[in-house]
Amino acid sequence: MTLKQYLDSTEGKSILSSANADGMVTSAIYSKPHVFDDGTIAFVMRKRLTQENLKTNPYASYMFIEEGPGYKGIRLFLKKIKEETDDALIDKMKRRHLSPEEDKARGPKFLTHFRVEKIMPLIGDGETGLTRR
Repeated sequence: MTLKQYLDSTEGKSILSSANADGMVTSAIYSKPHVFDDGTIAFVMRKRLTQENLKTNPYASYMFIEEGPGYKGIRLFLKKIKEETDDALIDKMKRRHLSPEEDKARGPKFLTHFRVEKIMPLIGDGETGLTRR
């Protein structure tokens, strides 16, 4: 199964973690990433701590916890490869629908792309059976 198939078919919670150049870590709840045919992923993000951290440290960690009993899911080890500020493109990618006034008040948006460096299960260090594409 591909990463895209898994995320499209599985309900759960998402957490993205990043650290600045000094190693100070932050974690935030995020929507599932957009997964592209080449195996890269992207998040729409606001100008907040995660986006700032990625300016000085391109590495991040993504955790997806499946709905239901127990602890099932995946962890992705990521490296930022580019960031876009094209509002038309970002508007096509966003999943939240705010009024134009609410959207503007929350600040600028960025489409931040990552290469998936490694896929691991939520718990342990075994294989997930998932492929990037």
